[in-house]
Amino acid sequence: MERSRAWLTEIQVCPSILAADFGAFRASVRDLLDAGARTFHVDVMDGHFVPVITFGTGVVAAVADEVHDAGGALAVHMMVERPERFVDDYAKAGADAFTVHVEATPHLHYWLDRIREAGMAPGVTLNPGTPVAQLDAVAHLADNLLCMSVNPGWGGQAFIPASIERIAALRALARDGAGVEVDGGVGPDTIEACARAGANRFTAGSAIFAAPDPAAAYHDLVERVRAATARVAT
Repeated sequence: MERSRAWLTEIQVCPSILAADFGAFRASVRDLLDAGARTFHVDVMDGHFVPVITFGTGVVAAVADEVHDAGGALAVHMMVERPERFVDDYAKAGADAFTVHVEATPHLHYWLDRIREAGMAPGVTLNPGTPVAQLDAVAHLADNLLCMSVNPGWGGQAFIPASIERIAALRALARDGAGVEVDGGVGPDTIEACARAGANRFTAGSAIFAAPDPAAAYHDLVERVRAATARVAT
């Protein structure tokens, strides 16, 4: 059953559960739900497209009911070769959005349509070294345009400053009703510039989960986005 996609255009800070404490995984998600988070970002890596292996459908299924019961959503970011192989599996596990890399799969038109048919919001992204123009022909088919602001797969990278221009370019490409997300190095020093550039969804991992108080760190990022978007509005 297709779920509402209104959340894709809302202004949201989205905790990336890759950075969560796996020893207290469900509790970490629950604490952030209690703090007000509603969209959780799920990084799936295969050790081929990127050099790291993370997790699969089991992690999505483990938290899907709790997130959905709170009115939230699970956005899966597929950093894998040929991600189309897993569309139906993640839909069944409870994913609400399924974002693929332009570099990882041929026939993007076909697969973005199939993701939608499977009941998930189709998203598309590209590595920092890939020109944004690579999305010109498919942006109108996507509900989410994701700007990678670090190179996917390597931890501890700094935010790439050129990402600000790329966010603005993706906002210009996004159709009405689509969101623009930024992922990588998003934290107190970068989130406001991302908001001013046109992002409405901000994926943050270590900036939230590595903080002494993740809920407080989440709230701090939310307030920074609110301040930045208020200045844009005026």
